[in-house]
Amino acid sequence: MSTDTARPITGDTAKRRSQAIAGAVAGVAVVAVLVTVFVTVRGGSDKPAVQPVAAPASVEAPPPVEAEPSAPARPAPVETPAELSKEPVVKGGTGTLKDLKVTVLVPGKGPAVRAGQTITANYALAKYQTGDLIESSWKTGRPFQAPIGAGQVIPGWDKGIPGQKVGSRIQLDVPAALAYGPQQGDLRFVVDILAAR
Repeated sequence: MSTDTARPITGDTAKRRSQAIAGAVAGVAVVAVLVTVFVTVRGGSDKPAVQPVAAPASVEAPPPVEAEPSAPARPAPVETPAELSKEPVVKGGTGTLKDLKVTVLVPGKGPAVRAGQTITANYALAKYQTGDLIESSWKTGRPFQAPIGAGQVIPGWDKGIPGQKVGSRIQLDVPAALAYGPQQGDLRFVVDILAAR
């Protein structure tokens, strides 16, 4: 027969147990965030070091929109200016960015992009002050597709692309706060808007 007796749980014991559980949950959350940041920044051997427009892990994706049973909607053809057939040369800027700046480099003739639409675009991403290229969809040979104005891309894209016309080449000078934070600093994107649907 065992002589051990169960000790009653006192208020202090319950409080310590709750604090220990909360600490363990917080530790697991911190590890998950660090792993996500590490994977996003480092990437794999076949992925770019920086994902230019990936939304933070904390942003929930919008619910999927059901397509009608008929043929999928395709964007109307837009005459693309000849300038969009060549990769842009990105030059550095001056000073420090405080606000998002959008400059139309080549005006498009298509419809204006609306928040909630999915765009197809080529882009070149560079450090703002030096113009040093970080990555480019031109190098991969694959245009980028993403919903705009839905929290799925960096805020600089969500704020700067709606209202721009399909067929345009625009320059987005994005302060760190609207991009990836101080670690990546201010960025300059040159974006060719090829389609929106």
